Amino acid sequence: MTTVDELEWFVVLAETEHMTRAAERLSLAQPTLSRALARLERRVGAPLFDRVNRRLRLNPFGVIMLEHARRGLAELAAAEERIATLRDPDRGTIRLAFLHSIAAGLLPEILRAYRAQAPGVRFELTQAAGHEIVGHVLAGRADIGLTAPRPEDPELAWTGLYRQQLCLAVPDEHRLADRERVGLAEAGDEPFVTLRAPIGLRRLTDELCARAGFTPRFAFESTEIGTLEGFVAAALGVAIVPQPRPHRAEPGVRYLPLTDDSAHRMIGLARLRERPLPPVAQRFAGFVAARFHDGPGAVAGHDGGLAGAVRW
Repeated sequence: MTTVDELEWFVVLAETEHMTRAAERLSLAQPTLSRALARLERRVGAPLFDRVNRRLRLNPFGVIMLEHARRGLAELAAAEERIATLRDPDRGTIRLAFLHSIAAGLLPEILRAYRAQAPGVRFELTQAAGHEIVGHVLAGRADIGLTAPRPEDPELAWTGLYRQQLCLAVPDEHRLADRERVGLAEAGDEPFVTLRAPIGLRRLTDELCARAGFTPRFAFESTEIGTLEGFVAAALGVAIVPQPRPHRAEPGVRYLPLTDDSAHRMIGLARLRERPLPPVAQRFAGFVAARFHDGPGAVAGHDGGLAGAVRW
């Protein structure tokens, strides 16, 4: 029978693809690790690695095994966490993955407020793009994803929190800079700076431009909204970005609301539908939803409201 230790060893071996390095990381004798791999391969009835010039390369059988090993270990960790937090739901660890674009303002406010209420709770935080957050939640590496737009994967349950206005960011001296609102088609001939696919805001940018009747000409692609805003300030192009909070606006940039009613993104919480949240994470999810739902307790500076109460 495969042990938990052997699954953990296999994951490390799959990540390093090197027997000696994996043994060193695990503080194991190399023959012990080699025998454990052989037992696992006999049990599943297939080799998990291709041996190439004394190196290991994860093969298609190994890829499947790695996916399930990670999920199995995550389930075990979640069970241990749930058992521990049942004894004291104000303690434990919340594994939260979140968007780069909410790291500077929104998330710290939420965490500060929650830690004042539950000081014994710890957070394991992962900052990532939306599609990466989906991967973390599906693989069991995160209990909750704070992300946008709504993930399309049917394995995920979703609770929308608030709608965030999208704007056309232009340089201060741009021909459209003095407008209060703008139709996106008016910028159809402009060079755009944008996020790289498959980041969610890039998908929204493509969809909005298609609705406006043009295909944008991209001057630069990045992974950070802050980089886009800096390039707009340098007059290298225009960009579709979320409406910033007042103290987060980039100097030299004007943020023009778009006339398209669909020019927004929904920020929300995602979790794996078939895995109950640990009580500590469940309580945090309820706190976040109530913070947007209760008006006076909402995080300031965001338009829109709660799309639905947490039903997890």
